Amino acid sequence: MAQQRALPQSKETLLQSYNKRLKDDVKSIMDNFAEIIKTTKIEDETQVSRATQGEQDNYEMHVRAANIVRAGESLMKLVSDLKQFLILNDFPSVNEAIDQRNQQLRALQEECDRKLIALRDEVSIDLYELEEEYYSSRYK
Repeated sequence: MAQQRALPQSKETLLQSYNKRLKDDVKSIMDNFAEIIKTTKIEDETQVSRATQGEQDNYEMHVRAANIVRAGESLMKLVSDLKQFLILNDFPSVNEAIDQRNQQLRALQEECDRKLIALRDEVSIDLYELEEEYYSSRYK
């Protein structure tokens, strides 16, 4: 960015909120993934039977996988929110597009004005010639 613009407080707060959401969601994905990896370790015999421990680990992996999916969906929503924020708050590019369109329309208007003036001149000449012919005619 060539020039960093100062943002109003509400926009700055919104951007900080986006940044916090990003960090929280990425941390959630990483933590849940690390816990799934830890769960896959086979532990020595404990007071809980292997079958029960397996079911508990399976359930925990499903919950953690669901948490990863939720965090991924939250990240996709964040991307959508950022795109919307950019579209709604990118006034310089919107103004530039408006100015460019204005220039195009002004050029078109000038071209139409030139053509109309040329047409008016041609019609005026033709009308003058017709009037001359009419007034000099012996059949009037």
